[in-house]
Amino acid sequence: MLTTGSEILNVANENGFAVPAFNISSFSMLNAVFEICEEKRSPHIVAIHPDELRHIGVDMLPAIIQKANRSSVPTAIHLDHGATYEQVLLAIQAGFTSVMIDRSRDAWEVNVLETRRVVEAAHAVGLSVEGELGTIGKTDGFAEDGTDDIVYTNPEDATRFIEETGVDSLAVAIGTRHGLYPRELRPELRLDLLKDIKARVGIPLVLHGGSNNPDEEVGIAARTGINKINISSDIKAVYFRRMREVLQDRDLREPNMIEPSCQEALRECAGQKIDLFGSAGKAALY
Repeated sequence: MLTTGSEILNVANENGFAVPAFNISSFSMLNAVFEICEEKRSPHIVAIHPDELRHIGVDMLPAIIQKANRSSVPTAIHLDHGATYEQVLLAIQAGFTSVMIDRSRDAWEVNVLETRRVVEAAHAVGLSVEGELGTIGKTDGFAEDGTDDIVYTNPEDATRFIEETGVDSLAVAIGTRHGLYPRELRPELRLDLLKDIKARVGIPLVLHGGSNNPDEEVGIAARTGINKINISSDIKAVYFRRMREVLQDRDLREPNMIEPSCQEALRECAGQKIDLFGSAGKAALY
């Protein structure tokens, strides 16, 4: 069932759970995500970053849309970290049902202006918009952009940002980083900050960089204000780790012999996230 980001996240906001947003970069990964979400009866979001979109190509979007329409669980197709107005327009034209504009590293005035501009365009065609305030960290050169140091979201600014832009959901910086954490870095969520922000705003909140944070903290966040959690590095790491293992057999060359085991590893990882976020079985609420 293809739907918009707001239609999925508003239910999560009302019922106190988080919807997983799984970043995919191949049809094999996409199939694995749909399979586990349908098995777990979990609403979900297919997230595609502009780099991933360049890799798979916009011509793949009609197939993703058809798969979402046939699915037995609510599904949104989301542009993750759109950097420009033009990228967002391309996503809208391609059939995305939810978009993000991330100008969080720009000055306040630029972030507000560009986010409001995207909101006006997306709302005109019935689509939802995610903005970002504060900036999460970055751990390596493979992940989406971030900053060396986390710029935590200011609760008062969050209220004003929502009022001035009209965003449907807001990504907040409360202690996460894009990518996989090195051994010496100990992540910690500012759950007190999340509580303060949630008490001031009524819209769904989003956690980026959900890979590698302690499960206990992520689980609490999903029950106390976060309604969408982006997972990219974790599922890609297990998928390609398994692929490297399978390809030790150098005679293998057929994708239908290589990829099923990789899909199994992804489903196992994604299923654990679905349970942790509290979204298993929640398709019944839609």
